[in-house]
Amino acid sequence: MIVKTRAVVLREIKYRDQSKLCTLFTREFGKLTVILKGGRNPKNRLSGIFTAGNLLDCVMYRKAEREVQLLSDASLLASPMFPEADMERFGALYRMIDLVNRTTERDEKNLQLFTLLETALREICRERGNFPLLYAWFLLRFISILGFEPELRSCVFTGRNLREALQECPSRGLRFIMNPGGLALPGNNLQEGGNNARSLTAETASLLLSLSTIRPAVLVESHAQPADTEFLLALLQDYSSLHLEQSATGRNRSIVNQILMK
Repeated sequence: MIVKTRAVVLREIKYRDQSKLCTLFTREFGKLTVILKGGRNPKNRLSGIFTAGNLLDCVMYRKAEREVQLLSDASLLASPMFPEADMERFGALYRMIDLVNRTTERDEKNLQLFTLLETALREICRERGNFPLLYAWFLLRFISILGFEPELRSCVFTGRNLREALQECPSRGLRFIMNPGGLALPGNNLQEGGNNARSLTAETASLLLSLSTIRPAVLVESHAQPADTEFLLALLQDYSSLHLEQSATGRNRSIVNQILMK
């Protein structure tokens, strides 16, 4: 059957003399592999667009029982491949697509995850941006889509509204609790001990709350300090690693941890 779908290129490998095998994450069908015949031939008009991180509209001959689908046509919608080197841009890009590639199964449609990835990639394709903060924005939503959304509105222990509590006593700090996951007012709960709790400054708490509500296009205008972004990114990576570890097989757990800690 001939089908059309939007797709993100997650991976590409050489196949035989002139062809490519490409792993795509598609809007309609989830993750799948396509063969691009003659895809490494410079004369093939599709040869340059099947690069990791590119967003495409694809036409393919799809059979559900076939492991490798045959690509018919494609058009490029967005590409992060700028002439100048930008390590922050590409660092964020490859972490995102690697994370999606390693944590999704073949033929499992996930429209929420695809929409998130497409949105993030379009931001990465902008001429300028705050790419570490964009990756933190992506991670917060990625782990939430997988079912581990942290509680950021109410104290995870008491259920008390955090904004109201902070208005009454602005000097009170907040902690991020790794398990069960979310923000908490300071107290003597035993679960706050050890590595399960991270103390937040007012700036990092404000940044985390902002990330949970703002559109990614606004991130470029953020005045967040690099140190606050770095702290929050490390916290979200630890949180993601912890909860993915609990739901992954041993092999996938190791792979995911390597991606998050790069």
